[in-house]
Amino acid sequence: MHEKFLTFTEALHPKFETLMEMDPVTDGILPSHIKGSGVYLFSENGRHLYVGRTRNVRSRYGQHTRHGTGHNNAPFAFKLAREATGILKSDYKSGPTSRANLMLDADFLQAFNHALIRMRAMEFRFVNEPDPTRQCLLEIYVSVVCGSPYNDFDTH
Repeated sequence: MHEKFLTFTEALHPKFETLMEMDPVTDGILPSHIKGSGVYLFSENGRHLYVGRTRNVRSRYGQHTRHGTGHNNAPFAFKLAREATGILKSDYKSGPTSRANLMLDADFLQAFNHALIRMRAMEFRFVNEPDPTRQCLLEIYVSVVCGSPYNDFDTH
């Protein structure tokens, strides 16, 4: 392995351990000490579901969980809504299963809003990582180690 890349990867597991040792937020309200950029994890009943990264955790958490947020800001809620409604594939092209059209469907919108409520009750953990390259690698590392089923690194 290239030495330069190795220096990035050596910090991944210690950051992962810090993330997992955090007392999770479970009431939908981030304490004031949780701030900055880094990697976050949503879990439910001890099952790790979704990993993300952000430049501003306070803003990003709100985008993921706030009522009235859109599908572009809450991809995890969108995936939960697709699962709940049995619409397992959505399209970026216009049509009945496009992301925008699904959000116009009353049943889908209800499932999406329920997912936002569900996410506010999930266990939320965060670890600071200001370096964007380490942050990217840490997101992948946490997702792989935790086996988070709602992460994929596919392109559109």
